[in-house]
Amino acid sequence: MRALRLWTVLGIVLLLSGCATFSPSPPEDQSNICEIFREQPSWYGYARESEEKWGTPIATQMSFIQQESSFRSHARPDRKYYLGFIPGPRPSSARGYAQAQDPVWGEYRDQAGSMFARRSHMKHATDFIGWYNRRSQQQAGISLSNPEHLYYAYHEGAGGYQRGTYRNKPHVLRAANQVTSRANRYQAQLNSCEAEFQCPRFYQVWPFCRSN
Repeated sequence: MRALRLWTVLGIVLLLSGCATFSPSPPEDQSNICEIFREQPSWYGYARESEEKWGTPIATQMSFIQQESSFRSHARPDRKYYLGFIPGPRPSSARGYAQAQDPVWGEYRDQAGSMFARRSHMKHATDFIGWYNRRSQQQAGISLSNPEHLYYAYHEGAGGYQRGTYRNKPHVLRAANQVTSRANRYQAQLNSCEAEFQCPRFYQVWPFCRSN
């Protein structure tokens, strides 16, 4: 009986440890994409796969995620509080790295993801951003090399972007400017360090390798 309890406790510990690996702590230095990928090498592989599949540059994907969640896997909008202490509803259903809301996340899972896709997993977050930006390109004609306008559409939707709703929202204009500046900085940094993430094993030689 004691042995059974011991194995049960061990199983729970292993399960919790396994869950922790899917929700890493946010990178310490979020201003440098090289340091981000050094902390989380698998994130480079996920972003590279998304870029190859959908076309959004790695630097733009990671800039979106930093802006939306600061690389927090379970980020959610703050609740409103009544009288300073009574918790009210959250302002939206946005969740995870990419802060995708329920309706559009459902569309993504139906069209490009899978029923097992999770907003708290970086692989699915980068794929979602790539899918969404490709849709913005197709619906609104936005270049995938234009992070500012991609972010406008990401925040407002293709219809809102085409109507120019972002123009009257200073916080969206400010966020898009930050995304653009960060994406440009990330790209310059990545140019200097990307090779170390492309061939993670000693026996691999670029360009015949990819991160897992």
